[in-house]
Amino acid sequence: MEKGWIKIFTSSNFYQSEIVKQVLTRHHIDTVLLNRQDSSHKAFGDIEVYIHQEDFSQAIEIMILNQISL
Repeated sequence: MEKGWIKIFTSSNFYQSEIVKQVLTRHHIDTVLLNRQDSSHKAFGDIEVYIHQEDFSQAIEIMILNQISL
């Protein structure tokens, strides 16, 4: 991962992470999903959502307004 990206959300549920990504993207915040789940056992590992460091405050506000658990 390049410098300047920070993790804002983690979940073992891919769909939940994708929803967070889509909500933030809709508000013009660049996001990246990093899938750290085991390829053969989806029960192990998480999917992480990363954003640019300078978007952190805005992203938190959007997540709170959309009732996304932090």
